[in-house]
Amino acid sequence: MKRLYFIAPSVGRASQAVDALLLERVPEKHIHIIAKEGVPLGDLPEASLMQKTDFAAAIEKGITLGGAAGMLAGLVAIAMPGGLVLAGGATLLATTVAGASVGTFSASLKALDVPNSRLHKFEDEVRQGRILIIVDVPSDKVEMTRTAMAAAHLDIKDKGKETLMPRFP
Repeated sequence: MKRLYFIAPSVGRASQAVDALLLERVPEKHIHIIAKEGVPLGDLPEASLMQKTDFAAAIEKGITLGGAAGMLAGLVAIAMPGGLVLAGGATLLATTVAGASVGTFSASLKALDVPNSRLHKFEDEVRQGRILIIVDVPSDKVEMTRTAMAAAHLDIKDKGKETLMPRFP
């Protein structure tokens, strides 16, 4: 999947762009709109917390760092004389899972307050009242989607693309 970014000058033009995307068979769940706070979007598909914040990246970091800390704690518990008498593997597994859980929970709480770092380059335009349109499409539909947007809306600016892929394959 590829993520495409477009900037529309107004909510009306963003609405027309979404209509064009829907006609190109882009599912509505793959279209995300971000506007300045207080701008009424009507029926436009507003971006969720997953698009507006670094929630997904924080969850991944929380699992990784928490799991590593839990594994280290398990290794210490196994290595200590007079420590836990459970089977070493069970202790290690339990502390790793517990660490990953705590890391995920704490990272997710913090991430809700952290804006998406990938959207930083669009902040000024959104603050000026423009509308950010984020579209997720399969790699083979990127050029078709860009062409459709350019043909239908000359005042909507193509702001680039990035690859969407899971961080843990």
